[in-house]
Parts: sequence; structure tokens; C-alpha cells
Amino acid sequence: MANCIVNYGFSAFILFVWMAINIFLFVYFYFFYDLGPQFFYTRHLLGSALPWARAPAAVLNFNCMLILLPVCRNLLSLLRGSFVRCSRTMRKQLDKNLTFHKLVAYMIALMTAVHTIAHLFNLERYNNSRQGLDDELSTALSDLADTKNTTYLNPVRITNLIPTYFAFTTIAGLTGVVITLALILIITSSMEVIRRSYFEVFWYTHHLFIIFFAGLVFHGAGRIVRSQQKTNPPHNTTFCKDRPDDWGQIPECPIPQFAGGFPQTWMYVIGPMVIYLCERLVRFIRYMQRVRYKKIVMRPSKVLELQLIKNGFTMEVGQYVFVNCPAISQLEWHPFTMTSAPEEDFFSIHIRSAGDWTDRLIEIMKKVPEGAEGPKLGVDGPFGTASEDVFDYEVSMLIGAGIGVTPFASILKSIWYKFKDSDPKLRTRKIYFYWLCRETHAFEWFADLLQVLEKEMEERGMGNFLTYKLYLTGWDQSHATHVMVHFDEDTDVVTGLKQKTHYGRPIWDKEFEQVRKENPTSIVGTFLCGPEALGKVLEKKCAKYSDVDPRKTRFYFNKENF
Repeated sequence: MANCIVNYGFSAFILFVWMAINIFLFVYFYFFYDLGPQFFYTRHLLGSALPWARAPAAVLNFNCMLILLPVCRNLLSLLRGSFVRCSRTMRKQLDKNLTFHKLVAYMIALMTAVHTIAHLFNLERYNNSRQGLDDELSTALSDLADTKNTTYLNPVRITNLIPTYFAFTTIAGLTGVVITLALILIITSSMEVIRRSYFEVFWYTHHLFIIFFAGLVFHGAGRIVRSQQKTNPPHNTTFCKDRPDDWGQIPECPIPQFAGGFPQTWMYVIGPMVIYLCERLVRFIRYMQRVRYKKIVMRPSKVLELQLIKNGFTMEVGQYVFVNCPAISQLEWHPFTMTSAPEEDFFSIHIRSAGDWTDRLIEIMKKVPEGAEGPKLGVDGPFGTASEDVFDYEVSMLIGAGIGVTPFASILKSIWYKFKDSDPKLRTRKIYFYWLCRETHAFEWFADLLQVLEKEMEERGMGNFLTYKLYLTGWDQSHATHVMVHFDEDTDVVTGLKQKTHYGRPIWDKEFEQVRKENPTSIVGTFLCGPEALGKVLEKKCAKYSDVDPRKTRFYFNKENF
């Protein structure tokens, strides 16, 4: 329980505060419209659908204010440490920006559904009142209008209205339809299966948020929900509601005046919109900065390595960049973790064939003559991730799956440079590195680095500093036979390393128990770059093997999120 509080306590607190604000806004505005005397006549026309439409609108305003902030990458990097040295706990929350973005999106979707359904009922009630199908008071309220037609209560101004006519001829109706359609397309294209298999569909459809926010700003300008205004003499609703024929005829019952509320949505979203525009401006400036090629290398298993140079570019271990190739698409940007170390005079990325965009980029790079410049690239970043904090722990567990090893390549390279330069600031004293791959070729490009590190540690008498285990999760019979024949050799037949390759998947209980036994009083940072399913397993193991006593071993789980 103590470890759960340490790992999830602040996240739970943020979630609680966010949910509490949502609940407060819903309840407050529900009763504001359900009990407010200025909405007495409006409620008579619409019934309970009025508060059910307006309460979700207040929640929508709040969440639309939040939805853009988690995707302002430069803002998050600023908060993460560029100028403000926030705590480790706070940085972990910033690493969950996309999770919060999704939660806010789910709330927007739910409140939009409630808001839309309630207003459909409102439109039906307005239309019935206009046609005189309800009681005498409803008919009298619907007939109200001055010569300029500005003090009406019922926005349906013609008899026998077709609902679709109202939807496409009023500001509120038209913008509501556009907002809802845009939101449906954004949410459906964000489903995991579409995002993974058809990233371009997800990418382009997500930019409908521009239309969504434009419609949102103007949606309230229709002012279809109207409230009673003060008059002199005042209109006594309790006395006058049963005497609509006397309105304007006796002093106690002047003709009631109504007006729509001032649009407020723009006040909620203008700030985040300005921040996001600045974010896009920074991205555009970075896009225009020239990127030069140092080296283009095709690695095994359809992995492309690009070594790039950009003036003024500085990085930390484990960070990532967004890459754009105009020859493929002017608009698409894809994230890649950097595999180079901060000590190097270039930055590198490894790109695996994983879709149309990466396939086309690899094909283009294959055709570039050796030593020649490749196609123009735009690079935005770098941006911080959880792996950036690896050197804040005395003991670290690094787990990579497939191409997910890339942030740890940067970390291990940086460690090599720190040892080479005898960096006194290096506080890390032990690293456990696990790499899971399905095929043997994937090990080849990374094995060279491990061999150099292995040799460096031995020469310095620090063979115990780095414990690494490579796991091959897929093999055939011929490979198994080959391994059996060469089993007694000093080096591994797959990687050439002294540490032999393991076959199958790690037994995580055994691994965590060993780490806890070897580090009885340490805080262990556990870092994963890999699939969500593995993340859930490791997260549970971190909680299971952490000791309640803060003086003993505790595991902190960190996962890369893009």
C-alpha cells in the first residue's frame, strides 16, 4: 500500500481534483438552471432538459480548456526541467500527458452526448410550444416578441418547423452539427486499431480539432437558451404565470423580457489556443532549421540508422524528436527516440519498418548514394521522457522490447563516455539491462555497443556495474541446433558477447527478487520502452517487490509514452 501511494498517489490526487471539479461544475450549473428564478419561464417550456443541457456545457468548457495543454510538447519540456527543476514525482505526471489527454477527451465525448440529447428534447419542446400543442402559458411565451424580435423566449420563430431546418439555419444548430461530426471523426479515428494500422488516418483526422474549436467559439453566439430580464415594474412570475392574458395590461404583470446569455466558451479556450499557436510557431521555426546528414546506415531487420547534425541542437539521454520528411508528406510528423549520447557531436535515430511512412522513408534512403545528402528532413525537439531520469537513481532496471531498446542505447553510450572521462557526477552504481527480441538479426546493431561496454567495464575492474540479459523470444529448429553445437564456446553464437543469450521470456518474479536481494537498501528506477501489456506486468511487479519500509528496496516504475 505504501508503494502504491508512492507510485500512484500523486496521479490519483490529480485525477481526484480533476474529477471533483467536473462534478462540482455539473452539479452547480444543474441547480443554477433548475432552481434559478430567471429561468422559471424557460423551464416551463423545456422542463428538466434545460439543466441537463446546460450542466454538461459547463463541464465541456472546462475540459476543452484542458484538452490542448497535454499535447503542447514544448510547454511540457519547459515544465519538466528546461527552466523549472520540478520534482521526480511531478516529472512522472508530465510523462503521463497522453493518458490525461485521453481522459479529458472521454469526458468531452460523454458530455457532448448528454448535451446533444438534451438539446434535441429542447428543440422538440420548443417546436410543440410554437405550434400551440402545450398549455396556454407555453403558447403565450412562444408568441412573445417585440417589433425587433429580440425579447423572445422561444427561438423557434416559425410554425411547423422541420428540426433539420433549425439545425442548418441557426448559428447554434449549424456549429453544433459541425462540432459533433468533427468530434465523432476524431474519436473514432483515435481507436488503438486505427492508430496503429492506419496512422495517417489518425493524423489527418485529428487535425479536425481546428474546426472543432472554431465551431466551439461561435456555438454560444446563437443564444438559444434565454433567461428573464429585470423590468420596471418587475414581472411577478408567481402571480402572473396563471394570467398570460393580463400581461402588459396590469402593473403587476408587465410583458416579460428575455435575452440570451453572453457566450463564455471563448473565455475558457482562448488561453490554451494562444499557447498552442505558440507551440506550432516554435515547431515551424524548428522545421525551417537545416538538418544535415552525417551518415546513413541500413541495419539488419529493416532498421534504418540516421546520424544527423543540426546547429544549436542539445539533448539529454532518452529524449525523443519528431521527424518530418516533406518528400513523403508535408504534414506528418513521427516520434523517434534518439540513440546517440549527449557527448557525441551528432544525434542519431533508428527507424524500424512499421508502416507506410517508415517504409517509404527507408526506400528513399536506400537510393541515396554513399556520402550524399539525403532528402530534406524537419526535426522538432528534443523532448523529455521518463528515461531522462535514469541517472537520478543509484540502481536502474532498463527493459526494452524490439526497437524499444533505442532510449537505452543512448543511456548506455552516455555511461561509456562518462566512464571514459571519469565523470565524478555519475551517481549510478548499478544497471540491469534486459532486451527482448523476436529475431536474432535485431541484436546485431546493438551488440557492438555492448561489446565495447563489456570490455570497458572489465578494464576498469567494474564488471559488476552492468548486468545485461538478452532474450530471444522467437527461433526455429535450425537455430536451436546451431546453438547446441556451439554451446561450450566462450562467447554467444548470436551476439558474440560473453553473456549468453536467453531463450524465451524473462521470469520477472525471479529477476525482481534478485535485484531486491542484491540492493537491499536502494531505490530502483524501473524503465520500460515496450508494449502496454508488458508495462502492466512490470508495474505490478514493482508494487509487489517494493518494501513497505522506506529504508529498504523500493521500485519506481517509469514507461516511455509517445
